[in-house]
Amino acid sequence: MTKALYMLDCYLKEFEAIIKSVKDGKFVVLDQTAFYPNSGGQPYDAGVISKDNEAYKVVYVGKFSGEISHEVDREGLKEGDKVKCRIDWERLYKFMRSHTAAHILAGILEKDAGAKITGNQLELDKSRLDFNLENFDREKFNQYVAKANETISKNLKVNLSLASREEAEQRLSRLTNLAKGFPPEIKEVRLVEIEQFTTEACGGTHVKNTGEIKGIYILKLDNKGKDNRRVYFKLVD
Repeated sequence: MTKALYMLDCYLKEFEAIIKSVKDGKFVVLDQTAFYPNSGGQPYDAGVISKDNEAYKVVYVGKFSGEISHEVDREGLKEGDKVKCRIDWERLYKFMRSHTAAHILAGILEKDAGAKITGNQLELDKSRLDFNLENFDREKFNQYVAKANETISKNLKVNLSLASREEAEQRLSRLTNLAKGFPPEIKEVRLVEIEQFTTEACGGTHVKNTGEIKGIYILKLDNKGKDNRRVYFKLVD
């Protein structure tokens, strides 16, 4: 299986790899990668894969049957090629900031309102969280956002680590605040610890310090029906 370098180093902008396989000329599997595959509400990383000064644009990254596949914009790469890879850092870093911000806001909603997360989606211009909450007090929600920004401003360290599922379950009262729980088939867990705040099982990319987020503000609050709420938020830039 492809070694996922982003699991313990989200700041890796460039790396070298060897092509394990190429399907239909454009779907490339590497022996190791820092490209994040589209999953968990976080979009795929973009960038380029280069060989002999020829650059192939990465237009999609997905995970299929345990392998991370990179779709490039044209044919030419071959199995066994040694390649250099470069991540679109501006795109990735925005998703990193948004993902850690989403963990903080979700943590506040869980602690202060008992809400569980039912869905999420990160985008470049905005992000959203869906959550179950019986009483939707919009004024109180402003307080939750203020608490999230207060937490962000504390410059808390964010630590990444790997653990067996058994070890993680022994350490934590729960692996995730997702309403659907944590997938039972995952046996090795990547933990994201925001010091003095929360620890979650999560495979996405995150910043090293909450201060990098700068802050968030609300774009829109939606009532999606019985106990189903949605918030759209944006990063402070």
